[in-house]
Amino acid sequence: MQTTKKAAEILVWVLICSLAGIFGAQFDPGSWYALLQKPAWTPPNWIFPVVWPILYVMMGISAWFIWKLEKTSLNQPAFLWFFLQLLLNALWSWLFFGMNLIGTALAEILLLWIAVVFTIFLFWQKSRVAGLLLIPYLLWMTYASALNMAIWQLN
Repeated sequence: MQTTKKAAEILVWVLICSLAGIFGAQFDPGSWYALLQKPAWTPPNWIFPVVWPILYVMMGISAWFIWKLEKTSLNQPAFLWFFLQLLLNALWSWLFFGMNLIGTALAEILLLWIAVVFTIFLFWQKSRVAGLLLIPYLLWMTYASALNMAIWQLN
């Protein structure tokens, strides 16, 4: 019973995190993205649908660790930063792919990177496991930020 409840709680958190990806997936890169000048180190398009689900699962598990400790309220700084970074995560896809605003998306992804850093810091203070689970996300966001910057410079 306890294991089933724990699995259900984790699943809810993974689904919450996945909402950012579901929103972002609505904005297909399409021909606009294909025509952009990109650096040689741009990953192939198939990488993104592989990496993001893994990151959303890790984010969900991380949030669950903190929620397990803070069940009384989601109105804690750690969760406020967590939900802010999720919102910024979803917003980036709309700006970059939906609106084709490369420079605005670059400014936004830098805010996202900062929000992820704050989230990691606050999660780490409560649970090192929760903080560590977000490190791959930060690394991917660092890479994505550099890629966004390079595309902005090239175009």
